[in-house]
Amino acid sequence: MRKLLLAITLNLFAAACLQAQPNLPFDVEVVTSFDEPWALAFLPDGRMLVTEKKGNLVIVTREGQTSDAIDGVPDVAYGGQGGLGDVALHPDFSDNGIIYLSYAESGLGDTRGAVVARAVLSEADGGGFLSDVEVIWRQYPKVVGFGHFGHRLKFDDEGYLWISSGDRQKFTPSQDMQSNLGKVLRLHDDGSIPDDNPFVDLYGEDPFVDDIGVYGQIWSLGHRNPLGLEFDLDGGLWVMEMGPSGGDELNRIERATNYGYPVVSNGEHYDGREIPDHDTRPEFQMPAIWWTPVLSPGNLMVYRGSLFAGWRGNAFVAGMSSQAIVRIELDGDEAREIERYDMGARIRGVFEGPDGAIWVLEDGTRGGTGRMLKLTPKN
Repeated sequence: MRKLLLAITLNLFAAACLQAQPNLPFDVEVVTSFDEPWALAFLPDGRMLVTEKKGNLVIVTREGQTSDAIDGVPDVAYGGQGGLGDVALHPDFSDNGIIYLSYAESGLGDTRGAVVARAVLSEADGGGFLSDVEVIWRQYPKVVGFGHFGHRLKFDDEGYLWISSGDRQKFTPSQDMQSNLGKVLRLHDDGSIPDDNPFVDLYGEDPFVDDIGVYGQIWSLGHRNPLGLEFDLDGGLWVMEMGPSGGDELNRIERATNYGYPVVSNGEHYDGREIPDHDTRPEFQMPAIWWTPVLSPGNLMVYRGSLFAGWRGNAFVAGMSSQAIVRIELDGDEAREIERYDMGARIRGVFEGPDGAIWVLEDGTRGGTGRMLKLTPKN
């Protein structure tokens, strides 16, 4: 009981500190909290599906009432940056009940890799369950370590599924077309490869392609750890990715384009070794914006609502080490940071609700509690 009272007191104190910051253009409501939350998706009735990195999927009301853990979620490889990741609804969810989950799974020996599974969600008293669980995509190859899975999910208006795949801290796979690490990928909703993807026919009848199929999945390459994946109001795709020591990047994603990592970066290796800057290699695409010191992005959201006047079309980055939400103006292929809001905690995700309110998940790293916040304009 003492621990519960202490947690409530700390939450109330942190919320009061946020409310007291005069530079925040919004009111902050603490809705509830989770054990290492990673992502959320809004259901048609306004409730939310929330993932926790250790492997729990729950349904949450807008008032913060949380269901029991949904049964049938696959086992996840938890540790470091690995675990249960993103959640997305099928475009026809109201009719078919299909959801998508990304997560890290174990392989042979000490290897791991991200996967994407789809399943049918059914609700029951107090919770629910998943059925017809099917893995439709895997990172190839599986490698050792618990870093840089990426695995953000997004559907576009045409029903294609987009997946961001991190380099797994192995550097060279980002430039290796025999690997889908360090890439942005475009698939049909069942995991099959669209015939008009840029590299489908590039390698002819190579048996490796037929057996593994990674070439055809690829839309762009040369990425490090793309944790933000979002479309702007004109349908343009943007990716926000973690740089090494410096050099976080916001990239406008174009078909068959190479963004240069690890050959170029505006950051350096963590051990101090230099990486040539983007402007030294014009054959690679420059980022629209880059940051040093870094933001350590958690996700990327483009605001489509009208509740916050003047924010429609702006992009928002969840900042972890920066403990901030960063607002960015998008203008065609160009972008610029407009404002930065100090949130006093590592921010894992920023999401727009059905009514235009902005919902925030704190990171809760290393088993800590991450709160869910609701942001609305100041009265």
